Amino acid sequence: MQPLLQIEDLQVEFRTSRGRLKALCGISFEVMPGEIFGLVGETGCGKTVTGLSVLRLVPKPGQIIKGRILFNGNNLLEKPESDMLQIRGGQISMIFQDPSSSLNPVFTAGSQIVRVIRQHQGVSNNQAEKQAMDVLEAIGLPDVRRLMSSYPHELSGGMQQRVMIGMALSCQPALLIADEATTALDVTIKAQILGLLKDLRKRFNLAILLITHDLGVVAETCDRLAVLYAGHVAEIGRTEDIFSKPSHPYTRGLMSAIPRRSSRGNALTAIRGTVPSNPGTLAGCPFESRCDFAIERCRVEVPPLIQQDSGHMVACWPIPRQEVDGE
Repeated sequence: MQPLLQIEDLQVEFRTSRGRLKALCGISFEVMPGEIFGLVGETGCGKTVTGLSVLRLVPKPGQIIKGRILFNGNNLLEKPESDMLQIRGGQISMIFQDPSSSLNPVFTAGSQIVRVIRQHQGVSNNQAEKQAMDVLEAIGLPDVRRLMSSYPHELSGGMQQRVMIGMALSCQPALLIADEATTALDVTIKAQILGLLKDLRKRFNLAILLITHDLGVVAETCDRLAVLYAGHVAEIGRTEDIFSKPSHPYTRGLMSAIPRRSSRGNALTAIRGTVPSNPGTLAGCPFESRCDFAIERCRVEVPPLIQQDSGHMVACWPIPRQEVDGE
């Protein structure tokens, strides 16, 4: 099976008064049709920039300076803007963390979904309204007619997020990018939204790129994941493999920092040091200054992604097994 989305050596930088800041330093990963792929990492690691790059929406002064973004085998970075206007919302959709800032407050929820459908499918207003109601019913929303005539401020946060999901799915895209789509929601609504995404994936054979910093969300939702650190991919693999046997020292640190019932009363493990402010200026591994296993090579050479097991790749110069196991 061919990947639906392939990101190859993607580099993005921002030109600021302090110079050029690298947000992405050559990341690569693939998303297969029908899978939920997680992109996980702490704030500022490049997750959102990756999602925006796929749609070529990196805000200025940001700029994609190198790499390829292949969607169904076609390089999106070579497409004219007129083609991207049809791809955005048509073949690839994106939902954001805060639906209240993504929905237009002066238009009803229904009119905003109808506009998207008409823009991409060229149908009549009546046809678009029917499609909008059908998609809202398909994602389990009650009293669809009332919802169509409601303004965003009249809806709860969870309902607004469902409307955003309905809008994103209204043109039956092949890929949905969900950027911290549950972060602003309470625990109960978060669980409902995650359940909805998993159900929609099965029903529509939808591929989802799930961007999050929440390891709990990743564990219960994603088939595979990539761990980002300071604009680099640290590790890629099946979710169960990475959670059960993380290989990169950064991933191991993240897993050790997860609160567990059995550790009640014990201090949480923290990763020492801080994230580099501009990892693009470093000669070696961006995690080297915080790593307990760093060797001289780590200081002078960026490690490539190396196949460790089937489908499990790690960007780390080899660490003796006994050294890791004996920590």
